[in-house]
Amino acid sequence: MFAEYIQAALERAEYEIIDNPDPYYAHVPGLVGVWATGKTFEECRKELIEVIEEWIVAKLQWGQSVPPMGGLTISTSAKEPIPVA
Repeated sequence: MFAEYIQAALERAEYEIIDNPDPYYAHVPGLVGVWATGKTFEECRKELIEVIEEWIVAKLQWGQSVPPMGGLTISTSAKEPIPVA
């Protein structure tokens, strides 16, 4: 499920070139705080994937909901935050 959600998020990602040592910038509308930069487009995209993964894990650990993305949802039925090693 994570892979499909991440793919849906990447399909919505917006990229731009900024005036920065890492000129490629990307963010995913609807996922607050999810953004990445890189020296190349591919580096930026790889970083964005990692950020999305970490963001999902943090949301689940904190017991927060993960917003739907492309019709996909990620949820937990646990009443307490889930420890992730």
